[in-house]
Amino acid sequence: MRIALLLLAPTLLLAGCGSEGLVGDLPADAAHGAHDSGALGSDVALHLNQDAGATDAQLEASAADTSSPPDGSIASDAALPGHVQYSADRTLSAITPDIAENLRVIAQHASALKPDVFAKVGDSNTVSLNFLHCFAGTSVDLAGRDELASTLELFKGGDAAGTPPFTRVSRAATVGWSAGAVLSDDPSPLTQEVAAIAPSLAVVLFGTNDIQARDVFRFESSMLDITDQLIAQGIIPLLSSVPPRDDGADADSWVPRYSAIVRAIAQARQSPFLDLERELRELPDHGIGADGLHLSTYSPSGSARGCVFTTGALRYGFNRRNLITLQTLHRVRAALSGQPAPDSVAPRLQGRGTSNEPYVMGALPFGDLRDTSHQGTTLIDRYAGCSASQDESGAEILYRLDLSSSKTVRAMVFARNGVDVDLHLLAGQPSPASCVERNDKLIVRTLAAGTWFFSVDTYASAGAAKAGEYLFVAVAD
Repeated sequence: MRIALLLLAPTLLLAGCGSEGLVGDLPADAAHGAHDSGALGSDVALHLNQDAGATDAQLEASAADTSSPPDGSIASDAALPGHVQYSADRTLSAITPDIAENLRVIAQHASALKPDVFAKVGDSNTVSLNFLHCFAGTSVDLAGRDELASTLELFKGGDAAGTPPFTRVSRAATVGWSAGAVLSDDPSPLTQEVAAIAPSLAVVLFGTNDIQARDVFRFESSMLDITDQLIAQGIIPLLSSVPPRDDGADADSWVPRYSAIVRAIAQARQSPFLDLERELRELPDHGIGADGLHLSTYSPSGSARGCVFTTGALRYGFNRRNLITLQTLHRVRAALSGQPAPDSVAPRLQGRGTSNEPYVMGALPFGDLRDTSHQGTTLIDRYAGCSASQDESGAEILYRLDLSSSKTVRAMVFARNGVDVDLHLLAGQPSPASCVERNDKLIVRTLAAGTWFFSVDTYASAGAAKAGEYLFVAVAD
């Protein structure tokens, strides 16, 4: 089921209730607690405390424009530009005040869910006993990250059908699964797990097996369904990027594409994103074991210690994943408590999606979710530069990409449920005559340095525009 959540505009968010009763007590300074930043190579803690390298212009939200829309506009986008971008230069996505409020709105839909229980959703890297199980034991070394201790204790005390969520054998995680598997059957494994443990959060990681099919469109559809089904039930999804595939160069080349899709979905729903791929890429052997697929674990004297976070231990994949998962649980807990958001500022989307003010693709990977049934302009009907006769008289939304050097760009647009939008690449100017390539789903092209535009335009059949929600994702190949 696809829900009509979309991006929650600030006016909607502010209509939410208070945050009482959502989480256990959290110390006032816990969301911003300091620890030894020397405990990591390119420290996770450092990633969390940086402003993500944003410029002043990026950090300013676009002011709401209440003026009349220009000719050809079908709706004002005044409330939507300015939403937080999940930039690739930090491991954990920003939780700003507006995102924190979004999380509280989600959580308030289901007061019966347990604030100290999360679900585990994924494949073998989630099934593994080295993922999170060690948090329920005594071999935990936070290595100075004392601010995480209260969150660790909270979830250790959670009741996930008779066990702490850390050690729960999840019905929603199975070796060999692709994302669609957790949605199959009636009731689905995801539905069964939610019914069994009533989680308020869900840790989600798929992609390693999905890559075998090289079908990003099926993956996107499944991941968005997982995300939306969780949110519809008041469960906050914590979405992770895909680990490297060290079993083959071709398989590994698909990892950034799949990760970009997960990032875009998390950003679209303003849910937490964990860039596991980013953390693993810097490690010896990418934090992957000898089979090239499964994460490695710190194992002194042959005994696995996945919850040790010293400098040496964090050279292993499961240790990194366990740390960033606990950090995310802690950050979300702080956001739900009503305390000041963990991040005061973050890069924000600039532009309005029009030919005069296209949305700015500040960096790759880039993702954006829109709905042409109530957003965009209707100024372009056909793209003469591409000798295209298709009727694109529905709404179009434009994006601008400035390149300082030549780059191969893979642009993808995802739409379902009868929505038909097409992708157009425009050179130099956002005009129909400047079109150099079009496709209904995918454009892969080496672009010279300079200014380029992408137009996502709505196809019309028999005079009726097939408008609706789409997800636009672009990544450097």
